[in-house]
Amino acid sequence: MEETEASNTSAVIVSWNTRDLLARCLDALYADADRSGITLQTIVVDNASSDGTVEMLAKRFPSVQVVARSENSGFAAATNRGIRQAASVDLLLLNPDTELLPGALAAMRSALHAMPHVGLVSGILLNPDHSLQSAGYRFPTLTQSFLDFFPLHDRLVASGLNGRFTPGDGLSPYAVDYPLGACMLVRREVIEQVGLLDEQYFMYSEEIDWCRRIAAAGWSILIAPAARIIHHGGQSTGQAPDAMFVQLHRSRARYFAHYHSGAYLRTVERMATVAGWWTSRRDAAQGRRLREVSALYRAARGDHA
Repeated sequence: MEETEASNTSAVIVSWNTRDLLARCLDALYADADRSGITLQTIVVDNASSDGTVEMLAKRFPSVQVVARSENSGFAAATNRGIRQAASVDLLLLNPDTELLPGALAAMRSALHAMPHVGLVSGILLNPDHSLQSAGYRFPTLTQSFLDFFPLHDRLVASGLNGRFTPGDGLSPYAVDYPLGACMLVRREVIEQVGLLDEQYFMYSEEIDWCRRIAAAGWSILIAPAARIIHHGGQSTGQAPDAMFVQLHRSRARYFAHYHSGAYLRTVERMATVAGWWTSRRDAAQGRRLREVSALYRAARGDHA
């Protein structure tokens, strides 16, 4: 269902060499919107894919508004480009490696408009086998950084100690600090108040920074458990895993420098240094990457000062 002028939701999807997953994402999105009577404006911003994504969209989804960029300028910049073109009061930011299950979009819209202070809503993210992947997060802490560098046990990594929420009763919306950025439904009013994503984040942490600004402006951020979304996860970033590991921490260092003290950054730097030394004993390449990560936090601390 595609009615740009009469649409009540604009979907913005950023793609980079995920042609087949993007097609599945759009099929699921349209099926869910049609089922719920939701009209869509759909915008795909392609970050210079080389896998025929733009050609596939022209052939299979001619009503999609395609913004074909000549270079990969990062997720935040591409998302902002799509937001600027969006015409609806509700904006759905969706990764191309997601598939909305039946009723997901309607459940998110219902939660978003249930109360005037709700500014952003996401759903429950599931692995392809429908096991739980993400139910929302707390803003990063030193404990979470420690478990990033020293994942002692799977139960700890998946626990509240590591900032993870559980789905609760599976029905009632609940407040979180931020959702994973794979699927976020946000009011235009929120964007007009707090601004767009920070384009200094090439990839990663841009949704954490955004949600922190949204929360600081007095808006609530919710997970609607009735909205269930399959998230294949890492399909773009998995094309360059080593570079993306370093990029994750480059973005995290920027986030910490903005919201925390130099002492906080020094602590994370030391964690990364120790993790690099420890990991080098069994994985020299990962040890080198962790030393590079430590240098990123050290540089951020210098900028912070």
